[in-house]
Amino acid sequence: MLNVDELKFDEKGLIPAIVVDAENGKVLMLAYMNRESLQISMEKGLTCFWSRSRQELWLKGETSGNYQHIVSITADCDRDTLLIKVEKDGPACHLGTESCFSDAVWESDELHEFSLEGLMQLIRGRKTEKKEGSYTTYLFEKGLDKILKKVGEESTEVIIAAKDRDKQNTIYEIADLTYHVMVLMIEAGISLEDIHRELASRHVIDKKVKQEKMV
Repeated sequence: MLNVDELKFDEKGLIPAIVVDAENGKVLMLAYMNRESLQISMEKGLTCFWSRSRQELWLKGETSGNYQHIVSITADCDRDTLLIKVEKDGPACHLGTESCFSDAVWESDELHEFSLEGLMQLIRGRKTEKKEGSYTTYLFEKGLDKILKKVGEESTEVIIAAKDRDKQNTIYEIADLTYHVMVLMIEAGISLEDIHRELASRHVIDKKVKQEKMV
């Protein structure tokens, strides 16, 4: 574990801090810290920055309620930049967006970024703004029973592929199952964050159970 004295602050006593969502790795914002704000952040477990424009300490969320609960703080190899993973209470940007990085400057025609969050948004869009010829829209139009039937069918396909020890086909079928489960989640009003929280709570419980067994 690094000591704060090992970090390299610039000539103004500041160090850049890149804040990312601990759940999905999305970059939320870039801000600056001085020694005092870093110390406050570690003591409170909440991000606190130094405002270069106002020349004062700035506890994120103090006025908006959008606090950022710190999961970890890591320095880069040169020890002159911090990466802060957080669980957020609300949007990171003062404009009300999830991330301060929302204005695209350039995108590759060949390479495309994929994320489960992006897929969830796409699936949600097929429910709210129906698209003719879309299989996802078709599932939503047919309703819950049809969606559940597909989840059941895809679960069986996963079992068969895994039983045959066909790795590539198992991957393919798990992807199919994942997609249909995500359709079900949208239909049921369940978010990825809901699942993340549930899994995180089970992880804690599992550790407690292991400790009790050891005793």
